[in-house]
Amino acid sequence: MNILISGASIAGPALALWLARDGHAVTVVEKAPALRTGGQAVDFKGATHRTVLARMGVLDDVLARQTGGADQVIVDADGTRITTLPGEFTGGDVEIRRDDLSALLYGRTAQSCEYVFDDSITSLTDTGGGVHVTFERSAPRTFDLVVGADGIHSTVRRLAFGPEHDFVRDLGHHYALAELDVAGENLMYNEPGRMVTLGGPKAQSFFVFAADGLSYDRYDTEQQKKLVIDAYRGGGWRLPEIVAAIPAARGFFLDSISRVVMDDYAKGRVVLLGDAAYGNTLGGFGTGLAVVGAYVLAGELRRSGHETAFRRYTELMRGYAKVVGKANAGPFLAPRTKRGIRARNLLFQWPPLFRSMMWATDRFATDIELPEYVR
Repeated sequence: MNILISGASIAGPALALWLARDGHAVTVVEKAPALRTGGQAVDFKGATHRTVLARMGVLDDVLARQTGGADQVIVDADGTRITTLPGEFTGGDVEIRRDDLSALLYGRTAQSCEYVFDDSITSLTDTGGGVHVTFERSAPRTFDLVVGADGIHSTVRRLAFGPEHDFVRDLGHHYALAELDVAGENLMYNEPGRMVTLGGPKAQSFFVFAADGLSYDRYDTEQQKKLVIDAYRGGGWRLPEIVAAIPAARGFFLDSISRVVMDDYAKGRVVLLGDAAYGNTLGGFGTGLAVVGAYVLAGELRRSGHETAFRRYTELMRGYAKVVGKANAGPFLAPRTKRGIRARNLLFQWPPLFRSMMWATDRFATDIELPEYVR
């Protein structure tokens, strides 16, 4: 088939790898002018994720690029150590920079797939026998199938299923990533409703803060920086120094911690994958869900026509992705009260609680009977 994938981050190229192997003609369209760099590190957990990476043929390359993870020291306003956030919690079994993983998957698919950067889908018309697609820059084309792997603010989902507010639930916290000219390595600090890390395992600077009903232009970086400055103004520890560095921040990114709620991931000849379908709640499962979802979707298309394949994919992934209905990193990383902060820290100060939390994490990551699709 002739298949269009929207999104060239991780979910899209992961699916493209499988589809190209099965002989499909794959086009990947990406709004950004090139592969996106920076962003937080991502991780994989448990045997299920490793099995899919191995079947993709990329496990050794992922392992060779892993960051190794790092413990993070939680400090008080005086800079005194309170407890340690273990690297095994923040980094899973295998942690890798998001841009390294994206580049790896792109490298494995660039010769077998068509990539179109600096373009975006503007309309989708399911004709029954195909999907007529128009673009911002390219000429219209018709595809057998269209896959939305374009994130929690998915254009494909909006065009094929309806407006974002019908499916995306704001969970009351926002997060920001930035490169700041502020020294510090693997440090984490909390005040009620806000958290910041310096030199942490996920990003050079990482912010999570409580915010209800925050409204802003997703493409206005300066406006977003001001929102973060306002959210952290008047704080203790090194927050004044950090706030002062935000205007000159590089690689700045802000978004809400949200959840996508959908009964079906497919409509006609259009299907959603990754955050577009089962949006990341910043709970550490987004990349694993995307890679497993790509494996399942391609495998089901190998077994049957798209109608049956999409239905089976939805059934399998809806059960596996139920973790996003329970996970929400916002209240965990940035509790709204001092009592909540102390309770969160206790999880890392008392080994039985920590082991229980890690057991639950592993259980969610492996909670799928992974089909072995015959090639």
